[in-house]
Amino acid sequence: MAPVAYRHGLVLGKFLPPHGGHHELVDHALERCERVTVLVLGSVTERIPLPLRREWMKARHPRARVVAGWDELPIDFEDPHVHDLHIELMERLLNEPIDAVFTGEAYGHMLAERWGVAHVLRQRSGRISGTLVRADPRAFWDQLTPPVRAYLCRRVVITGAESTGTTTLARALAGRLGTAWVPEVGRAVTEARGLEHPWTDTDFAMIARRQQRDEDRAALRSGPILVCDTDALATCIWQERYRGRSTADVEAIAASRTYDLTVLTADDIPFVQDGYRDGEHIRGWMTQRFRERLRQPWIEVRGTVEERVEAVLTALSSTA
Repeated sequence: MAPVAYRHGLVLGKFLPPHGGHHELVDHALERCERVTVLVLGSVTERIPLPLRREWMKARHPRARVVAGWDELPIDFEDPHVHDLHIELMERLLNEPIDAVFTGEAYGHMLAERWGVAHVLRQRSGRISGTLVRADPRAFWDQLTPPVRAYLCRRVVITGAESTGTTTLARALAGRLGTAWVPEVGRAVTEARGLEHPWTDTDFAMIARRQQRDEDRAALRSGPILVCDTDALATCIWQERYRGRSTADVEAIAASRTYDLTVLTADDIPFVQDGYRDGEHIRGWMTQRFRERLRQPWIEVRGTVEERVEAVLTALSSTA
């Protein structure tokens, strides 16, 4: 470990998103400094929310002071006035003196010279940048922390009426992709409580919340694509089936989330009664209800499990 050489070091950037190169730089600064401030700058035009990037950096570097601020100033390194405005903004956010700035690029020399502090240039090992990660997260998956992976992973939901092969397809698709899949909460609740349990609106709200909770937990260990066996919108349709209508709270839970692709399993395979299903007589109604309510992008798949998996993979490749 290198000896401590500075009292207060600065690492700054957009961290859009944070990746292994950023973390390597901050870790190096923490080794060389008594204290380190990480300055996260953002714009309202950027896709990943600034508060989220700040929380990701705080979680990964608990010993550092992490400060976030909005920087809507134009980027023009040739304009001294614009450069001064950027410096003033960073100084307001820092609100304390530093004696070293750590960067992975040569621009840090200008900042260090302006502030009269040391510039520690540490070249990143390997070729990585926020731009490259955003363009192809899969190529850098091992350079991302679990919360960043959870945010960037593409989520595919498999949904449909009972005995249309949703769970079979979810499991097969996840196996083909080498990723995690999220089981259906409603099924687990039904098996635990038994068929005689009367359904209440509170039950459906609980199932919708738990489905999303389980999905978010699985996303932390998922590959670049997460497969979900049903979602909260399906809970709304099941609530219609048992309660005659869906309620505002369950609808709000469903509306709070979007997916990269929704896959509706058609009712073109034989119905199998496993002791927990209502019966074949509602499959047609429920399948049509899904068609009416699904939000784009969605596809309907038919045929064998293999044919369905191939249809989903084709749809995913066309929407990548």
